[in-house]
Amino acid sequence: MRVFDHDKEYVGFATLPNQVHRKSVKKGFDFTLMVAGESGLGKSTLVNSLFLTDLYKDRNLLNAEERITQTVEITKHTVDIEEKGVKLKLTIVDTPGFGDAVNNTECWKSVADYIDQQFEQYFRDESGLNRKNIQDNRVHCCLYFISPFGHGLRPLDVEFMKALHEKVNIVPVLAKADTLTPAEVKKKKIKIREEIEQYGIKIYQFPDCDSDEDEDFKQQDQELKDSIPFAVIGSNTVVEAKGKRVRGRLYPWGIVEVENPAHCDFVKLRNMLVRSHMQDLKDVTRETHYENYRAHCIQSMTRMVVKERNRNKLTRESGTDFPIPMVPGATDTETEKLIREKDEEVRHSPTALLQKQPLETY
Repeated sequence: MRVFDHDKEYVGFATLPNQVHRKSVKKGFDFTLMVAGESGLGKSTLVNSLFLTDLYKDRNLLNAEERITQTVEITKHTVDIEEKGVKLKLTIVDTPGFGDAVNNTECWKSVADYIDQQFEQYFRDESGLNRKNIQDNRVHCCLYFISPFGHGLRPLDVEFMKALHEKVNIVPVLAKADTLTPAEVKKKKIKIREEIEQYGIKIYQFPDCDSDEDEDFKQQDQELKDSIPFAVIGSNTVVEAKGKRVRGRLYPWGIVEVENPAHCDFVKLRNMLVRSHMQDLKDVTRETHYENYRAHCIQSMTRMVVKERNRNKLTRESGTDFPIPMVPGATDTETEKLIREKDEEVRHSPTALLQKQPLETY
């Protein structure tokens, strides 16, 4: 009778998650968060509150006259955060000047161009010879701040989100929720959700829970979906409430606690961004938004090569039967010029000249 040794029968691939975990922790993680919205909605305060850091200590505040003449610019703030041995390289992309001008026509264009530039840079690095240490600066999430002073979405809000919803994960945020009563917050959330659906805006969709998840997780996931847009309050000030020191805002009528779920959705937003959905935001960026950009680039390159071949008959004249790749960063005119120069070089090469000479018979 043969007795099996269970230790010898055990292969050991069950340790793969631990191997991936150790490698990932050693390498570290990166995450790029964009914040957009008009000035005065508490974007900087909320970001500092989310990550317990001061990213805007060197910022120069503009007066009202300077804001009117300011154009939209893109600023980056990078900070390295470490928590329990896990390192996170956090990049915050801010858009000062957005929505502050008298004429805000296409003020979102510089934001869209920036997102495309990061896609283009990653595409070029990915297509290069050395792909070992590629820096991922693609925007993984965009917090769009909606003003609480109004009856819902403004035309600028609709235009911005429709222009960017296929490029980045948009998470709408109802700013300065402490200026509204709980009934007003609930009513405004319903109104904004209806308008998002009405205008066909594709905001970030939370993934559905698996059937084997526990009930608590399913309930938390449903609460996140019902909280859109997140009604938030930001504060970097510590106040005393009921004998405890908490981050909040002190008013004559009471204290608003930032991390109290009964007062706002700050904790839900932070948990969603950092604890539960950060990796999914990165996955959707890579698998959907970047793949769409990459497919569009490859289709454009292919069409350009086919058009150039048909026009110059490259296959028949030069004997090349492989696609000519587009030079990264070059315009169509520059690429066509390079193709023509290469074609002339092939035609006047010694091999080509020998092929054109008639054979002499002796």
